[in-house]
Amino acid sequence: MKPRRAVAPDGGYGWVVVMSAFFIMGLTAAVLKNFGLFFLDIQSHYGVQTSTTSWVTSTTIAMFHLGAPAASALTLKFSQRVVIVVGGLLTASGMLLASLDLSLPWLYLTMGILQGTGICFSWIPANSMVSHYFVRWRPIAFAIASSGECVFAIMFSPLFQWLIETYSWQGTFLIIGGLQLNLCVCGAVMRPLETLQSPTQETKDSLEEDAAVLPPKRKPIFHFSLMRKPELFLYILFAILAAAGFFIPPLFLVPFANSLGMEQYWPASILSALALADLAGRLICGWIANMRLMRNLQLLTMVVTLLGVVLLLLPISHNYWSILVFASLYGFLFGCVVAIHVTSIVDIVTLEGFDSGLGLFMLFRSIGGFMGPPAAGWLVDQMNDYSAAFYLSGLCLVSSAVFVVLVDRLVQRRKPVEAEVHQPMNQLEDCGGGKVK
Repeated sequence: MKPRRAVAPDGGYGWVVVMSAFFIMGLTAAVLKNFGLFFLDIQSHYGVQTSTTSWVTSTTIAMFHLGAPAASALTLKFSQRVVIVVGGLLTASGMLLASLDLSLPWLYLTMGILQGTGICFSWIPANSMVSHYFVRWRPIAFAIASSGECVFAIMFSPLFQWLIETYSWQGTFLIIGGLQLNLCVCGAVMRPLETLQSPTQETKDSLEEDAAVLPPKRKPIFHFSLMRKPELFLYILFAILAAAGFFIPPLFLVPFANSLGMEQYWPASILSALALADLAGRLICGWIANMRLMRNLQLLTMVVTLLGVVLLLLPISHNYWSILVFASLYGFLFGCVVAIHVTSIVDIVTLEGFDSGLGLFMLFRSIGGFMGPPAAGWLVDQMNDYSAAFYLSGLCLVSSAVFVVLVDRLVQRRKPVEAEVHQPMNQLEDCGGGKVK
């Protein structure tokens, strides 16, 4: 019998882990979400097209996803604590070096590759820790942790706008880099759960202790074999299309509002309202998921479809208040998606395969995250209208919901088969345990 995981505390020190993850989300994803505030300044500074400027954010998003398998493998090899500290150093270094303003390709390297990798190395282990510390309260724990992105985004939107006007976007990058060094502190309080041995294994070890010392079998670091699961493959297709739509609105919402003649602080207030609605969506959807009123994948299908519809309708807005309403709806539904789309991986690959499953999910999602913003920027350049970006985003999200429906059907079809297989295995384990006694 193999060693088994420690029982998840479902509380206690787990809430310290949740609060640490809360700050990690705020210092990584919230900064990424407010990149739209720097978009026009960077574009005018270098005198380039919209699609060219969008590659900065696109590279960050791509590295955030591409580094996921490495982050998962390093987490399994060392610990979440070590990987988060390294991620904090990389993230802060990226912004500090970007403030030197050497060239646009320099931003691709620093803000894109360096910071994107750092965000990945902080974000992936933080989610892993929350998932392993909680079972019964996992949806609400993850919702609270991920809400750090929203709380910090609410504060960062006006703060970053003021910093840009006071210290320029280069000085703002320097300050952000200093703030992100706190990721190392967050990583330091992450205490990994220890693996326990079953009673059968302990007895076996005691009997063989004096016989021989055998070299331990090498544990696989990363399970690429999970890709053989059709459920995970279809969920990855959902991730690619959804990611193509996810990262477009935060990047183009501020330029869209500015194109309607709004002053600088009004678009920033829209981002704050969006983040507040996002927070409400995460907490409410996490609470609903925890009540088990419906399956996570069913709930995910509903909110992703509604999110796509809202983005398709957003371009009809032509004043501050209408944009505020649609942006708030977008924020609420986006929060609902974020609250459950990662925890749904556990339903597909089980907790044992979660670390590897999350790594594969993020790896392939990078395709959509990398291509979405530049494709939207190209459409904006061709049509000379920011509405095209939101049409593309909405279409991608509505299409992605189809794959979630297929995944849910496959998972429900698999459960009765797994129940029949595990029942005789559990009976054998019980009998084996009786003999040892």
